[in-house]
Amino acid sequence: MSFTKRFQPVSLGDTNLFKPIKVGDVQLNHRVVLAPLTRCRCLNDDGVLNQELAPEYYSQRSQEPGTLIITEAAFPSLQSAGFVGSPGLITGDQFSAWSKVFNTIHKNKSSVFVQIWSAGRSADLEVLAKNDLRYDSATDNLYMNREMEEKAAKLQLAQHGITQQEINEYIRDWVHAAKNSIKAGADGVEIHAANGYLLNQFLDPISNHRTDKYGGSIENRSRFPLEIVDAIIDAIGASKIGIRFSPYGFYGDMSSGDNPLILAQYAHIIGELERRAQQGNRIAYIHLVEPRVTIPQLPEGEGAYTGGTNDFVYSIWKGIVIRCGDLALHPELEEKFTEDNRTLLAYGRFFISNPDLAHRLREGLPLNEYDRSTFYTSNSVGYTDYPNYQNCLKLGY
Repeated sequence: MSFTKRFQPVSLGDTNLFKPIKVGDVQLNHRVVLAPLTRCRCLNDDGVLNQELAPEYYSQRSQEPGTLIITEAAFPSLQSAGFVGSPGLITGDQFSAWSKVFNTIHKNKSSVFVQIWSAGRSADLEVLAKNDLRYDSATDNLYMNREMEEKAAKLQLAQHGITQQEINEYIRDWVHAAKNSIKAGADGVEIHAANGYLLNQFLDPISNHRTDKYGGSIENRSRFPLEIVDAIIDAIGASKIGIRFSPYGFYGDMSSGDNPLILAQYAHIIGELERRAQQGNRIAYIHLVEPRVTIPQLPEGEGAYTGGTNDFVYSIWKGIVIRCGDLALHPELEEKFTEDNRTLLAYGRFFISNPDLAHRLREGLPLNEYDRSTFYTSNSVGYTDYPNYQNCLKLGY
């Protein structure tokens, strides 16, 4: 391990990044947020977090009091699952493990929203076949690419556009997961409508070719995600809900800025969220993936979309905004983005390798470089073994 040499650290302690802010029901001491990060550390196929490592991992990254933690995505039903090693929000054992994580975050006087997702057509087809699950998406037989189509055919998994009844079942499962997450100790939940997963597949015209009330128009494509929002508002209250979008994302074969009408889709759904807010149901935040990161697997600086910006959100949404994507190496952007007093910044890769990231950003200290090869393994390496700054000095960094 070593310090990254890819940028010159700058102290951000005097910027808005380190001013307190209230998000939903929770009071934060600063605006440095742990982004939701798939880590695949469940040891078995039961969707139970690693009860030894997960509490330590989240404790390390919530060590700065008043930090907002957004957890790795968790599936609200077996049908929503699609990846080996990802946790669930279904069984008592799963929620018991989550409670340990929530408790350790709260002991550090920090707050936690748990992210909920359904994979849809981005699921691992081997996992679906093994568990005798449908290959769900917005539209029948509209595959991401030829490779996925051929693999689906080999496994006899035709892509399935979910029915109205199945949509209702998904909504029921999301509500169940949200209610039980709060009972288990979470401060809120984040609805994952980004990065090419099921709700994003309904939003995007490239993956939604439906002809019923869930497809065709911008309004119809927004319907399923908004029905989930409304149902969870009814279940736990708007102030305990966040939602994540990736307007410019290519991941999962989404449109990104290649479709000049895609921003109209996001302007509509964000406008609907603002309309609900003005009627007394303002959700805690809207979380946006920056066009700087269109495909998360690419190194920083690669694959950026330069033809648009997320700034449009501020003219529509009057609540809290979280922005995420290739920011740790760019102090000038961190300062610029947080000039708007409603803005928080979420960090992923460099929060993995720097458990004391907030401290380092405040003081302008160098950052540990990360090792991507350990992001999705099953042990403590690259998970709980990254040292705080003082220990780095002892280790001779």
